[in-house]
Amino acid sequence: MRSAEAKHKWTVKMSVAGVLAALTVLSMIPGGLLSDMRGTQGLEAQQLAQGSTHLQRRLKRGWIWKQLFVPEEDPTPRVIGQLRSDSDRGGFSIKYVLSGEGAGDAFEIDEFTGEIKTLKKLDREEKAFYVLQAQAINRRSNEPEEPQSEFIIQVQDINDNVPQFQNEPYVSSIPEMSPTGTTVAQVTATDADDPMFGNNAKLIYSILQGEPYFSVEPKTGIVVTSWPNMDREAREQYLVVVQVKDMLGLSGGLSSSTTVTVSLTDVNDNGPTFQHHMYMFLIRENAAVGTTVGRIMAEDGDTGINARMTYSLEDDLEESSTFIIETDPVTQEGVILLAKPVDYETKRRFVMVAEAANDHVDTRFLTLDEFSDRTSLKIFVEDVDEPPVFLSPAYEFKVPENAAVGTAVGSVGARDADTAANPIRYSIGKRIDAFRVDAHNGTLTVARALDREAAAWHNLSVEAIETKQGHLSSSVAVFIKVLDINDNVPRLARDYRPYICEGTQAGEVIQVIGAVDPDEPAEGHHFYFSMVPEKHINPNFTIRDNQDNTASIRARRSSFTRRDRSQYLLPVVITDSGAPALSSTSTLTLSVCSCQPAGHCPAGGVEALSLSMGLSLQTLLGVLACLVTLTVLSVLMLMVRRHRRKRREGVEVPAKGLELELPETLSQKVLYYGEAGGFRQPAAPLRSHPRRRERRLRREAVRASIRMSLRESHLIGPEDEVFRQFIMDRLAEADQDPHVPPFDCVTVYAHEGSGSPAGSLSSLESVDFGPEPPVCHPRPSLARLTPWCGSGDEDTIF
Repeated sequence: MRSAEAKHKWTVKMSVAGVLAALTVLSMIPGGLLSDMRGTQGLEAQQLAQGSTHLQRRLKRGWIWKQLFVPEEDPTPRVIGQLRSDSDRGGFSIKYVLSGEGAGDAFEIDEFTGEIKTLKKLDREEKAFYVLQAQAINRRSNEPEEPQSEFIIQVQDINDNVPQFQNEPYVSSIPEMSPTGTTVAQVTATDADDPMFGNNAKLIYSILQGEPYFSVEPKTGIVVTSWPNMDREAREQYLVVVQVKDMLGLSGGLSSSTTVTVSLTDVNDNGPTFQHHMYMFLIRENAAVGTTVGRIMAEDGDTGINARMTYSLEDDLEESSTFIIETDPVTQEGVILLAKPVDYETKRRFVMVAEAANDHVDTRFLTLDEFSDRTSLKIFVEDVDEPPVFLSPAYEFKVPENAAVGTAVGSVGARDADTAANPIRYSIGKRIDAFRVDAHNGTLTVARALDREAAAWHNLSVEAIETKQGHLSSSVAVFIKVLDINDNVPRLARDYRPYICEGTQAGEVIQVIGAVDPDEPAEGHHFYFSMVPEKHINPNFTIRDNQDNTASIRARRSSFTRRDRSQYLLPVVITDSGAPALSSTSTLTLSVCSCQPAGHCPAGGVEALSLSMGLSLQTLLGVLACLVTLTVLSVLMLMVRRHRRKRREGVEVPAKGLELELPETLSQKVLYYGEAGGFRQPAAPLRSHPRRRERRLRREAVRASIRMSLRESHLIGPEDEVFRQFIMDRLAEADQDPHVPPFDCVTVYAHEGSGSPAGSLSSLESVDFGPEPPVCHPRPSLARLTPWCGSGDEDTIF
């Protein structure tokens, strides 16, 4: 059989090769012949033009070919053709030369006979034809016998390539229940053999695996369904093996195969179905609302959106509102939840109907009723030992703050919810000493005196405990409000510090006062203000009630001055509107103040302090200035003494410190004595008396204080109390100082300001010293006492 097939194959190839060779020869012969004919015709035309009567005809020459094709994949060197010139008469007088594609590599020519041989195995898929050039050369003359001619050697195709599928792998999906003939996929294969030579590249498709569900069209490779109503729930995926074969599927052809993976997509052709007609669950009676009771599941063969379902409970059944059912979006289960508390003693069993229905329906496959299913539910309540239950979730009582110890406030009550009905004892959870609870009946009583102002509310936690079995307990909140009674006297709203300006007119409001009371009457506070009843009407002030829980203090006269009196005391009586009414008396201290132009009194500063001490502001300023001056002078004197001591000891004063230069006013006073007509000699300096020097320093400090006071206020003048007191003090010093000699010249004190002259401080007018002292005139026999007679350095005018 194989030899016969090979023989038949070779016959077919040879027949095709013969046809191709003939076509090739016909295509190449005109090249040589036409060239010779063109040459002959040209020669005859030339001879005719010259008028030659003798016509010479050139014989036609040309190539003679035998075979011009070679089968591919033939490894044996063989003669595939012969080139011969018609001028070759034998004797090897012609030399054949071959050039072009493959010459010397794939082909060679016998230079004597012109036979062409193959040198190696050829592949048509690599190169289908070769273009070569042949030439015949006369060996004697070495001239070409024939012009160079071009010819083609065709490589004959054999079926040596297997068909190959393109675009692998093949994956496809179709909806389940698809009708017969639904296109699944199309497979495509190619063959590298020559499609124009025989049947080597002609392909046929067929099914090797996948029947009877699928089939393939032989020429196009389109895979289609051949089985109706394929069910995804029965089988979701199929593997279809498709074969392709060349040679039109004849024997000896080459073939290959590929696999097409076909998946069935889901359609909603199944409804939900419960596996049980009844489900039973158990729940404890103390379960909290929202507790999961159980889960139910309706089976649905579909997937994805086609399997989504919603669970519900029948609304017309009794007690169905005690439970609810929700759909778990992940598992598609129905979750039964507790919606209301359950009580074993009240109801012990619940019976319901649950329904599951698809969210999306497709009436092409099922009726509407087939997309839902129902089942029954039985839920049993389990009994548990529960703590006592109070009759109210919270209690609120009221008690007046003056209630006596032992007064009943109210009662709380609890019961045992179980069937045993155990006895209950009551107690207060936290240690609260204001109230007590009766352990048997839950009555609350007052245990100590109450004060609403200290605590207006009392929050208790009363606990109820079973006396038997598990000793379970529960607690309840009790709120006790302490009611107010009028047991606090009213008082001033704050610490008032009123003041009266010296220019206040009668009837002007000095201060507005208010009151507060810790009590809280139901109708609100209302205070009444009045003065302490006296035999005579207060000539200075009066109080007017404003009827808004405030009162105004008004002046009754206009002659308030600090010279007369610096402070006034005013008792104020405040009465509340309680039953019974309570009152209190508060005393206000009103200070007389020299107010500023804007009417403001610096009551918190130096003036307030001076008023409290009975002194004026100017006096305090003068005292402060004296203290500062004395401190500066003391420091200065210490520095001068230290400097002199260092000079006496020969110690050099450091240049870094402050250089002190004694003023001329502090230089020593020197007394000069001389007789009449003689000359004056310097005498030892007189040392001033220590007390006199101290008084002089004090007077200077006081004068500086007065000057400062004058700069501070333009109101100070000769009539001012500070100024007048200063004059009197200086006069008393002059009268009582035994070390002061009788003055013969008067020191005048002038005041710059109002223009009023000040009194003299001379002792000549205040105390009688006997004989009149001599007038101060320089005499030769007397020493001139400079400090006593007055000079420019000791001038006291300011």
